[in-house]
Amino acid sequence: PPVALDWELDLVAHLAANGMTVPEVIPTRDGRRHAGGLVVQRRLHGRHADSPADWELLARELRRLHQLTEGWPQRPGFASIRDLLEGDRGGDVRLDRMPPAAVAACREAWRPLAGLPTTAVHGDPGVTNVVIGEAGAGLVDWDESRVDVPLLDLCWLPRELPVEAPLPRDVLEVAGIAWEAATCWTTEPDYAAHRLDELFGRLDRGGRDRGPG
Repeated sequence: PPVALDWELDLVAHLAANGMTVPEVIPTRDGRRHAGGLVVQRRLHGRHADSPADWELLARELRRLHQLTEGWPQRPGFASIRDLLEGDRGGDVRLDRMPPAAVAACREAWRPLAGLPTTAVHGDPGVTNVVIGEAGAGLVDWDESRVDVPLLDLCWLPRELPVEAPLPRDVLEVAGIAWEAATCWTTEPDYAAHRLDELFGRLDRGGRDRGPG
């Protein structure tokens, strides 16, 4: 929806104004940032992260993102893990379409983080969305950005990279697995099923509790 897209582009513009490396929007000839849901952005030139030093650069940028967006309003139509402990949809998440056992597992994984402060998060800072260039680490593909617990951005950094957190690393990783299972359930069902199996395994439930798909 246009209002959700405007939120994303406002966020990216705010980060760019504060020195972060993000894609620059190329407006239409009459000055609009998007037309019919289409956005054109300049490509960030560089390479994917592939070393501990690269991941440290990414971690630094993610922390800047979180510091720059304390108190940021929620993206229209999206939900945080705190919201999803009771609600059933937000962004690509449709808990109402998942088996009850899967919903219960996701909420169990999110509950330990739900009381922590929230900021804007990138939502998917995996290797393909990180560009290492002359200016450091840049982030692309902000379509999963929203307001949520910032540790969800940090849970997939390599284990050898320390992450200061009030919870064990395993708890963070399980919450991230649950998010991927939920957000991909309707858009990438095969991948979501794989992540859900992993979630049940990490929660020591076993695949038999997965319920009907």
